[in-house]
Amino acid sequence: MTRTPHTAPTRATRHGPPATPRPPWRSAGEWWLAAVAAAFTLLQLALVRPGMGLGWDETVYVSQVSSHAPAAFFSAPRARGITLLVAPVASWSSSTALLRVYLAVLSGLGLYWALRAWRGLFPVRVIAAGGALFASLWITLFYGPQAMPNYWVAVGASATVGFFLHTWSDRTRSGALWGVAAGAALMAWIRPTDAVWVALPLLALVLFVHPRRRLRLLLALVTGLAAGATEWIVEAYVDYGGVGARLAAGSRIQGGLGLHNAVVDQLRSLGGRALCRPCTGAIASPPVIAWWFVLPLLAAAALVIAVRARRTTRTLLPLACAVTAAVPYLFLIGYAAPRFLLPAYALLAIPVADALARLVDAPGGRRRTLAVTVVAVGLAGHLAVQFDVLERAVSRTAAEHRVWSRTAADLRRLGVHPPCLVTEGDSVPVAFAAGCASAHTGGHDANITGAELARTAHRMPVVLLTTHLIHPPSYARTWQPHRLTGGYAYLAPGAVGKEGGQG
Repeated sequence: MTRTPHTAPTRATRHGPPATPRPPWRSAGEWWLAAVAAAFTLLQLALVRPGMGLGWDETVYVSQVSSHAPAAFFSAPRARGITLLVAPVASWSSSTALLRVYLAVLSGLGLYWALRAWRGLFPVRVIAAGGALFASLWITLFYGPQAMPNYWVAVGASATVGFFLHTWSDRTRSGALWGVAAGAALMAWIRPTDAVWVALPLLALVLFVHPRRRLRLLLALVTGLAAGATEWIVEAYVDYGGVGARLAAGSRIQGGLGLHNAVVDQLRSLGGRALCRPCTGAIASPPVIAWWFVLPLLAAAALVIAVRARRTTRTLLPLACAVTAAVPYLFLIGYAAPRFLLPAYALLAIPVADALARLVDAPGGRRRTLAVTVVAVGLAGHLAVQFDVLERAVSRTAAEHRVWSRTAADLRRLGVHPPCLVTEGDSVPVAFAAGCASAHTGGHDANITGAELARTAHRMPVVLLTTHLIHPPSYARTWQPHRLTGGYAYLAPGAVGKEGGQG
C-alpha cells in the first residue's frame, strides 16, 4: 500500500478495547463543564455569606496555621489536609470573608477538574448535568466555601473513579494514571480513612484488569493513597504510638465505631442540621427528604440502562464506590452530619444524570412529553427545597457565629486580652475570635486538667464558659461569674480589667 502524509500506519494486531476518542475542546462542549463550575462558585458567594464566621471544626483547622490565636487541640480523627489547603490565605490574613471567597473559587476549580475526569465516559451534557445535580445540593453549596474536609474527599473520589475508568478501558491514556494518583492523594491528604473506603471497589476491580496494566493501575492508586496519607501516618507514630493506636483513639472520640444504624439520623440532619449528635427530634418534612429516597431508585435505573447498553462497568464502579463511601457513616458510627455523605452524592451524580437523560430521551410523543414534564417538575421542586434548606441553614449558622463573636467581644470588654485561655462550653470558636488559646478538661477534646488550669490562671487570664450559672468545678470555685451574650463566664482572679464588673 502506498503511504501518503495523511495515511496512518497500520498494525497487524491490536490488544485491548479501542481507545476512547478525545474530541476537540469546543466540539466536546467542555465549556458546559466550566459553566457548571463557575455557576457553583457564584452561587456559593451569593447564597453562603462570605462574612459568616468560622465554625467549631473550621476554627480547629484554621487555627493550626493562623497567627490570630494559638492552635486549638487537634484530635486523632482529623487530618491536616484542610489546614494546608487554607494556609495560603489563613497564614497571613484573619479575614473570614477572604477565606470564604478563596475556598469558593477553589471548590469551583475542584469541581471542574473532577468533571473533566469523566469526559469520554459519558456524553458531556450528562457529565454537566451530573455536576449541576451535585453542586445544587444545599449540603454541597453550604460546605464548598468552608474549611471542612468532606467536599474535598468528594472531589477526589469523583476524579479518581473517572480517571480509573479511563485507564481501565484505554491502555493508551497514560495521563489518566496521574489523575488516579492525584485523586487518591487528595482524598487521603484530606481524610485517609474515607479514602480507603472509596478505594475498595477500585482495588477489587484491579484484579480483573489485563496483567500488563494491573501493576501500573495498582501502583498509581496505592502510591496516591500512601502519598496523601504520609503526614497522617507520621503524626500517628509521633503522637499516638502508631496507626492502630491513632485509629483506636479516633474511634473513642467518635463514640466507639461499631454496628450502628445512622440512616434515620441522616434523615434528621437533612433539614439543615450541621451536626446531629446526639441525634434527636423529628425527621424533616417529606418534601425535604424525598430526594434521598428517589436517589437510589435513579441509581438502580442507571445500572439497568448501563447493563442493557453493555457498558456496565462505567456505571457500576461509581455506584459501588458510593456505597462503600457511605457504609461507615450509615452503619458504623452513632451520629450523623449531612456532609459525611458528600463523597457518595458526588459519585452517584453522573450515573443518576445519565438515567434522567435517558428518561427525557424516551421515544414516542406523549411518553416523552410526560417524562420531560415529570423530570422538569421534579427538578424544579427539588431545587426549591434545596435552596430553602440552604437559606435556613446559613441564617441559623450565621446567628450562632455572631453569638460567638459577641461573646469574644464581651470578654475583651471584661479585660481578657492575649495571652489568655478559654475553657469548656464553646471555647474553641470563642477563644479564636478573642485571640486566646482554648482547652477542655473533659469530653472528646480533653487536653488539660483542672490543676493545670489553676496553675495557668497565675500566669494569664483564664475563662470558664457556661450557658447558665453553675456550681463551678473545684479549680474555679473562687472565680467571678459575669453575664455574657451567650451565657456566663467565670474569670480567674486578676483576669478582669478595669471595665469588668461582677455579674
